[in-house]
Amino acid sequence: MRDRFRERSSGPRETHLIYFDHNASTPVRPEAAEAIRDALAELHANPSSMHREGQRARAAIERARDQVAGLVGARPDEIVFTSGGTEGDHMGLIGAALALDPRGRRVAISAVEHHAVHGAADLLSRLGFEVEHVLVGPDGAVAPASLDALPEDTTVLSVMLANNETGVIQPVTELARRARAKGIRVHCDAVQAAGKIPIDFEGLGVDYLVISAHKLGGPKGVGALVVRRGAPFEPLFRGSAHERGRRGGTENLPGIVGLGEAAEHAARELARENPRLLELRGRLERGIRAALPDVVYHGETSPRLPNTLNLSVPGARSDHLLMALDARGVAASAGAACASGAVEPSPVLTAMGIPRAVAICALRLSMGRTTTPAEVDAVVAALADGARAARGAGAAPAALS
Repeated sequence: MRDRFRERSSGPRETHLIYFDHNASTPVRPEAAEAIRDALAELHANPSSMHREGQRARAAIERARDQVAGLVGARPDEIVFTSGGTEGDHMGLIGAALALDPRGRRVAISAVEHHAVHGAADLLSRLGFEVEHVLVGPDGAVAPASLDALPEDTTVLSVMLANNETGVIQPVTELARRARAKGIRVHCDAVQAAGKIPIDFEGLGVDYLVISAHKLGGPKGVGALVVRRGAPFEPLFRGSAHERGRRGGTENLPGIVGLGEAAEHAARELARENPRLLELRGRLERGIRAALPDVVYHGETSPRLPNTLNLSVPGARSDHLLMALDARGVAASAGAACASGAVEPSPVLTAMGIPRAVAICALRLSMGRTTTPAEVDAVVAALADGARAARGAGAAPAALS
């Protein structure tokens, strides 16, 4: 089956593909895949049914709830299963804003949030809410003192734990402390952070936190929203009492089981994977700098995810560079995966004040548990060679404007 998919998508390939796009989606862990297959084969009943088979299905979901809670330092009853990060961001931000409507109709989001958060904020704007955008500095981080300027009727702040493009880790604990002092609830997109750095939901001090399975070795189409006990929340999907009344609809049982297994294994491996990836990123940075001395690293002065490197090779436009790398057997991304191929600069880099000429050359290299030192060295060589080709394409008369 794997060969059939490969032939349909791009034809047989003799060269080994080096996958450096783990922030877009990471390979499913074998343990998660096995758990999903077992659930599809054995757990046929509706988890809401009272008979024996229904209760077997319910027990599998509750086990997964415990596993996810263990990864993020939350209580199991705070976990709400969703279809992924986008739904979780909409549920968290919109659900909080609607619940807090009597107190105010203003929310705030950081300028470097994922498109899903911007989309949720746009919907709130259509519903009559005011949306404040909190700026970041050249380092890609929100300055905690900037929250002091938020209007008094602000009810919810959305700030991600780690940026999906640059890997910059936000000072969420201090931001949440300042927000609470102003009576503001905090929504945190932790989709890129989960499984890469330790997360302590209780310690962060946020009220709503979002993760997605396919970023940490689980399947696509499932994730979780963590809702702090007692935090105001209005469900978006109604009509049934699923997920303790917080998200209507029969649960995606195989996906949830896969998420649970992925979460448990990610938590177990974190202590060794974090420093391993950090070492690989250092190797990657040093190698690229030696091969391309004019390379620009974005967010370099900030704490970053250990697996993520966002860079620009001046004169090598990102779409040309991606094609050059793909031809050399390397899969990477220009900024966020959903914006790949775009010629316009990333909104994240624009918010950081990166000049357009540099921002349109941005490339994201993201590693994962399958990445090896040999692959890092191969990517350095491919990037050095690909940069020459991309710079040539940019200089050619037929190049895209």
